[in-house]
Amino acid sequence: MSVPLFEVVPNLSEGRDLGTIEEAVRAMRACGASVLHSTSDATHHRSVITAAGNAVQVLNASIALAGVALERIDLRAHSGVHPRMGALDVLPFVPLAGATMEQAVAVAHEAGERIWSAYRIPSFYYGEAALRPGRRLLADVRPSPEGDPDAGSLPSHETAGAIAIGARGVLVAFNVELETQDIQLGKRIARSIRERSGGLRTLRALAFPLKDGGVQISLNVTDERATPLYRVVEIVRSLAADCGVSVRQSELIGCIPRAAVVSAALYALGVEDPTV
Repeated sequence: MSVPLFEVVPNLSEGRDLGTIEEAVRAMRACGASVLHSTSDATHHRSVITAAGNAVQVLNASIALAGVALERIDLRAHSGVHPRMGALDVLPFVPLAGATMEQAVAVAHEAGERIWSAYRIPSFYYGEAALRPGRRLLADVRPSPEGDPDAGSLPSHETAGAIAIGARGVLVAFNVELETQDIQLGKRIARSIRERSGGLRTLRALAFPLKDGGVQISLNVTDERATPLYRVVEIVRSLAADCGVSVRQSELIGCIPRAAVVSAALYALGVEDPTV
C-alpha cells in the first residue's frame, strides 16, 4: 500500500530577508519534506512555501519551520500590506494521494500541540481543523484572534504572535494586477466578486496597493472546478474596464492543479474540453 501524502503551504511574515527564507527551506528539507515552490513578496512582506511529504515529514518540517520563524522574525518590527497575526502566520495541511481529510486534521492538531510544547507559540485551528464554528474561515481567525487559542494557554507570543493552523483541500492563490492607483476601485472589485459578499463561490478576494503604483486583487480559489480561474480573470477585467482601467498581468502563487491550467488554456484557445 502507498504511503499517504500531504501538502503543507506555510505563509511566513517575511518577504524581504531572503536569508530567512533560505533557512526556512533548508529546515523543511532537513526533515525530509520535498519543497516544491517558494515565493516572496517585499510589499506584502510575506513568503509562501509549498512542500509535500508523508505525515511525519510535513509535521516535523512544520515544527522546524516554526522554530526558524521564532528565531528570525519579530512581529514588533514588522510592516507589510498583508494581514498577519504570526511570524509563521498560516499553516494549512492538504491531503494528497492516499490521504484523507481526517488524517490532515489530525496532523494539523498535532502540529499545534507540538509547536506550543516546543516554542510556546499558540495556534488557532481553522478550516476542517476548526474546533469552533466561528473559526472555520481563515478571515474569522486573523488578523487579531479573539478568545482562547486552540493550542496553548496564551493568545499570542511576544515576538512570534500566533499561528492559524488548518486542514483544507487544494487552494489556488492567484493575483490580478490593475493598471491604476485607485485602491478604492480595487476594494470594490474584490468585494463584488468574493463569496463572502455574495460573489463567486469558493472565492476569497482582497485588494492591496503596490509600490509601483498599481493595485493588486489578491485571490484564493478553494475549488477551481466550481470557480475556474479564467472566469475570475475575465470578470475582474470586465469590472475594471467599466471604470476605464486595464489588467496589467496575473500572478500565480505556489502550485496549481493541472486541470486548472488545462481548462484555462482551452478557454483561451476557444477549444471545447475533449474530456467532456
